[in-house]
Order: sequence, then C-alpha cells, then structure tokens
Amino acid sequence: MDKVFSWASKETPGCVCAVSQNGKVVVNRAYGSADLEREVPLDLNSVFDIGSVRKQFIAAATLLLVEEKKLSFTEDIHKYLPELPDYGQKITLDHLLTHTSGIRDWTGLLPLANGKPEAITLILRQRGLNFKPGEEWSYSNSGYVLLVEIVSRTTGMPFADFARKRLFEPLGMKSTTYVTDMTAAVKNRALGYEKTKDGWKLDMYLGNDRGGGAILSTATDLLLWNNALSTNRLGAFVTEKLQEPAKLNNGRKLGYARGLFLETYRGVKEVWHSGGAAGYHTWLGRFPEQGVSVAVLCNSDAKPATGLAERIVDQFVTYADSQPAIASTPPALTAEALEEVKGKTGLFFNEKTGEPLRLAVDRDRFRIANGPGLVPVGKDRYRRFGAFVQFMSQDEFELHFLSPDQFELKSMEGKTSKYRRAQPFTPTSADLQAYSGRYQNDEIGAFFDMDTVNNNLMGRANDAPAPGFEFKPVSKDTFQLGGITLRFVRDKAGKVVALDYSNPVVRNMRFTRSGDQASSR
Repeated sequence: MDKVFSWASKETPGCVCAVSQNGKVVVNRAYGSADLEREVPLDLNSVFDIGSVRKQFIAAATLLLVEEKKLSFTEDIHKYLPELPDYGQKITLDHLLTHTSGIRDWTGLLPLANGKPEAITLILRQRGLNFKPGEEWSYSNSGYVLLVEIVSRTTGMPFADFARKRLFEPLGMKSTTYVTDMTAAVKNRALGYEKTKDGWKLDMYLGNDRGGGAILSTATDLLLWNNALSTNRLGAFVTEKLQEPAKLNNGRKLGYARGLFLETYRGVKEVWHSGGAAGYHTWLGRFPEQGVSVAVLCNSDAKPATGLAERIVDQFVTYADSQPAIASTPPALTAEALEEVKGKTGLFFNEKTGEPLRLAVDRDRFRIANGPGLVPVGKDRYRRFGAFVQFMSQDEFELHFLSPDQFELKSMEGKTSKYRRAQPFTPTSADLQAYSGRYQNDEIGAFFDMDTVNNNLMGRANDAPAPGFEFKPVSKDTFQLGGITLRFVRDKAGKVVALDYSNPVVRNMRFTRSGDQASSR
C-alpha cells in the first residue's frame, strides 16, 4: 500500500485509501497534504468532492421515491418538469438514470454558453436530442441534474436535506453531505490541486461549473455505503434496481446499471464508478463475490485514482489461476496484415447520419481513434476488440471493407450502417469568404464568429479575442478541431445559412447565420 502511494508527501497533494473485507475495514491510510499553504496533512477524516461517484446516491434517492409510488419509472418526465421542451419523444426517469435519454450533456454546452448559466437552465433551453431515447447509451450529466430537481420538487425539500435524512444519516455516513454552495466552509475539506510546471495551484469547481451541487465525503463513509449495498440496507427494491443492467430499445444489455458500472476485472465481477471534479479524483468499487470494497480519494491530478485503485485491488482480490491477465489492447499486427490496414486508415463519415469515425494504426495495432482496437477476422473484415459501454453503447460490431474508401459497420444485432471516406477538400478564398460571418444559437445564448485569416478558417465563440482557433477542412463544408466538428448548411440556392456544431456529447446543434453580419471581420 505504502509503495503505491510513495509519490505523495507532505509537500504534495495525495490520497486517502480505505479497503474493507466482508464489511470490516482492514486498511485506512492517508498520504500527502490536504492544504499545501497551511501544511495540513490528509488524514482519515479528510473530506473530498467525489465527482460523479455521487450519481449512485442520486439514483438511490430517486429509487426510494419510485418504491414509494411518488415517482414512476415509465412516466414521461414532462409530468415532473413541464417546462422541458417537447422533443416529440417520451423520456422516462429510467432513461435519465441509465444515460439513455439522448439529452445533451450540459458539460459540453457550458464552455460555449454566454453568461455561464446554471446547468439546469442550460438543459431546459435545449430543443433537440442527441438521439431517440433508449436507442443509445451516452454518458450525460444532464440526466442527473434533472433527477436532483425532480426529487426536490417531488419531496418539497432541497435534495441535500432528502439525501441527509433518507441516505446519509440512516447509514451512519456522518461526514457526507450534498453541497450546493461550494464556497461554503466545510470542516476537514481537502483542497483540490493541479500540477503545473512551477508547482501546484488550486483547482476546484465552484459555482455553475459544479452543475448545481456536489457530494463531499470520506473514504470510510464510502465504504459504509458500499457495505449497505452489499447487505441490502436500502431495501431489496432499491439495492436490486441500482445494480440491474440497463437495456436499449433493441434489447441489448449494457454494462451500466443506474449510477454504477457493472463489469468484470480480470475475470472477477466488479461494481464501480469513478469521479473527477477539477483536481479531485475518486474511485469506488466492490467485488461482491469476494466481499472486497475499495475507496480511493485524491486531491490532485498527479495520479488518476482509477489506476491507483487497480493496484490496490490486486492486493486484495483473488483471481482464478486459469484466468490470464486480460489484455487491454489487441495483439499487434505484423507483415502483410499491418500493410493492409495502413491503406484503410483515415476519416470516414456515416452516410446516413454524418457521424465521423477515424481509423488509425497505433503501435502496429488497427483501431478507432480514441476508441477500441480492431482485430482481423477475415479478408477485409475486422471485429471490435473488447466491449465497454462508453463507446458505441457496447456494440460488438464488425467492419467489412467494400473498398478502401467504404465499409459497412454491422452491429451485434445485425443492423448495417455504411461509412464512406471523407473526400479531401481544399477551400478556395471564395469558399472561405462564403463561410465567414456570425452564427447564433439562442438555446445557449451564444454566437460563433467565423473569419478568414491567411487562407485559414478561424472560429471564436462569443467575445473571445481574435483570431480564435483554426478549423481544418476535412470534407466539403465540414471542418474539425480536435473532437469538434462544424458542418456548414446551405439553402437550395447554395448559400451558406447555418452551421451544425457537434462535440463528443453534443450533436448537431444549429447555429443560424446572421444576415446583417455575413461579411468577414
């Protein structure tokens, strides 16, 4: 244990790690500093912002009310949030709980929004969905912001009070609170830090960046929570539903339940969730078949809590002798197989939806960029390596190349989608001039200024200083910057009238061109 955390000292932030076996705490250690300025060390009572680990608590609060018939799994959430726009689709509580609602993630909207609105305000402005509810899985913090609001409206009390009375106090979690004002004084709070080239600086989400609230807790309190789930202290209904795999409309069962991931780690059943909130990083997991529970809470970005937790888990979980260490990457390709995939790399677009997919070779392995590996299963055929819910809803798909420039993606249920290689596009000065101008979106109260600078298309949001960021052309009327895609929209006469903005958690948000500001600035 000490070796795992040997990097932490009184001059650095660190972590608190606690482990229990069959409900008994067997390890509880603190390493590093809670407050570098005042030289306060981390200790067993140190309180951390646990980030998205809070989602299981929000889910449990919701399930308590479902059990009491005060909320319904299947009711349209417009019953509880009548001001939510009509999407022409039914969205249920369960869609929110399982990240299958299609509601845009507010964390992908806030950086664009003018005036830094509250998360719930931003969500309620959205008039479009990323996908039809239940069709896909896509992690959405927005769903859990809405759940907090629904619980509060239904009970007539702030969510913090409901969580304290129905969850924290009954389970003896004396150091755990739901906090809406992150600037309030909190006893024993560890400060969050970011590592810089010059040392350390404070790094904590405050105000609207925290999405309407956070749960602050300790390592030992989180073990109490895990033990409560292991022993049904919340009752059979809540405990079962928290850990019941979600399903898509097509019947595909997912490795996510309600606020919890359900996976196997080296062949052993694992129930877990991680959390990141600026400098704070948390990992909380259980191995129910062996009665092992692990909590790692850190107050800097120096070492990810998940990686540290895996090293701790290895000290306490017993793996079957016949279970080899499961590789996280596919085997490397050699010779002809490697040469063959090199001709298949590049950017492709879904012919129906326009969704981009980039194929790459990385360390002699064929893979989807920022996604899973691909292994050959036949001539011009490749199968996804591994299946985790965070990419394409855990689809164990296959790719079949019809030519170097086109492939079919066949889902595990047999649905086929065609992808075509992006055609190189070098815009002329006239093309760039046609894109230049101001584009506005009232859902987030934002605007983009697109300008031509030295034959490059530069974009900047709201009143950011010029010249902004360069967007690279990848196909006709389509430009990218990192994970952001801008697709310009033309009217029947061929005039550019709008752009659709997408990032990994927001799809096709329409910005309309301002007619009176269509000239380049």
